[in-house]
Amino acid sequence: MNGTVTAGLDGSPESAAAAEWAAREALLRGVPLRLVHAREKEPHLVQAPFVGVETQHEWAGGIPDEVVAALRERHPELEITADEVTGPPAEVLQGIARTGELLVLGSRGLGGVAGFLVGSVAMATVAHATRPTVLVRAGTVEGDGHRAGGGGESATAPPYRDVVLGLDLTQPSAEVIRFAFEAAGRRSARLRVVHSYRLPPAETWGSRPSAGAYPPTTADIVPSAADFSRYEERALTAALARWRADFPQVEVAEQTGVGAAAHHLTEASAEASLVVVGRRIRRSPLGTHIGSVAHAVLHHSAAPVAVVPHD
Repeated sequence: MNGTVTAGLDGSPESAAAAEWAAREALLRGVPLRLVHAREKEPHLVQAPFVGVETQHEWAGGIPDEVVAALRERHPELEITADEVTGPPAEVLQGIARTGELLVLGSRGLGGVAGFLVGSVAMATVAHATRPTVLVRAGTVEGDGHRAGGGGESATAPPYRDVVLGLDLTQPSAEVIRFAFEAAGRRSARLRVVHSYRLPPAETWGSRPSAGAYPPTTADIVPSAADFSRYEERALTAALARWRADFPQVEVAEQTGVGAAAHHLTEASAEASLVVVGRRIRRSPLGTHIGSVAHAVLHHSAAPVAVVPHD
């Protein structure tokens, strides 16, 4: 793995927004920025899986010189390279994602409650990438990730909005948690960890508990919704104890709630600089392999979304 942040650039407004976000991320990490455009070899495009003809044509125009020039003007201290690579865009980007620290792509805004359209190239790349990939919506600008007033609401407030982590306590991933803590640390931002859960059927609450019952009960005490809530809160605190010790400089806010994880994460994204979700790596070559929560957040998050693959 080389120390670069890579942005896929296709000439669209959303890819320009992704390139700008990637430039700022590269500065935070202290690494170079690589801009990549994938060009098909043949005039008659052979469609890669999940890639539509319209999207492929967007990737056929080359790297816009004005975008590269503007990035270099805005970030003169940043080392920027721009490359054209021959091959189907989705396949090229998937290969690049294996070699760099981070890949950044754009998503197209639809407006209203419709959310954002994740292009077929981006979706195919996220589905098969083995390294973290960030999707940035069209229209994202530098100030979007900061609190009101730029430097924060007070002298001690963090300049960035929260980094939001969606955490599944049934399968917590060290790779996903570390990515979120590191992202918050780079930004001097608070890390908001969101864990959602569903209550078991009410008719089972009064039954005699088995070994390892959830939550721990006795035969004489029937748990209430509040008991389940306290259990989840304690479980979340316990899961984060090690990471708080490893990252003492990161302020952590814990949030638990009943319901769909995607709903809670989308709500939290309105005040976030970045949303972090995990994606379990599957070895089958078929299917998009993104997962329902990540898929929903990608389409509805108001903030950039980092999808971190894990075993």
